[in-house]
Amino acid sequence: MKTLKSIIAALALIIVCGVAKANVKVEGDNLTRNFAINTYIDAMTRGKVQGLGDVVDQSAKFNLLRGKNVLSFTKSEMIESVKANKNTEQNCTTSTTVMESNADMAVVKVDMQFDGFVRTNYVTVANTGKGWKITNVYSVFK
Repeated sequence: MKTLKSIIAALALIIVCGVAKANVKVEGDNLTRNFAINTYIDAMTRGKVQGLGDVVDQSAKFNLLRGKNVLSFTKSEMIESVKANKNTEQNCTTSTTVMESNADMAVVKVDMQFDGFVRTNYVTVANTGKGWKITNVYSVFK
């Protein structure tokens, strides 16, 4: 009987510790505006693709202005392109400027300074209710 009480007490202790340690993960909890922008920068400049699909909205559009031509891409096309260059470190310095920001959306200018030219990305992120996600990127080469 003494052994049975010890076993029940040990099981109760294990259950209490397990419940106290349980973390409830809320979807979008880690999808902050800064996380979305930093994940995008890591993908574009360092080839780090992990988490990129989570921070890009399904309906996101990517536009590149090359000369007088505008090239448009979908989320899947952009992610496929980044995956093709996985772990490729770009030889550039990156700076960011918040152009506009409120509780629902933000436009962040991301300059990638290469030797001889600058790629400027205007990244729009929106608070989708499931976290901050990239909804539009417009890239200009100077």
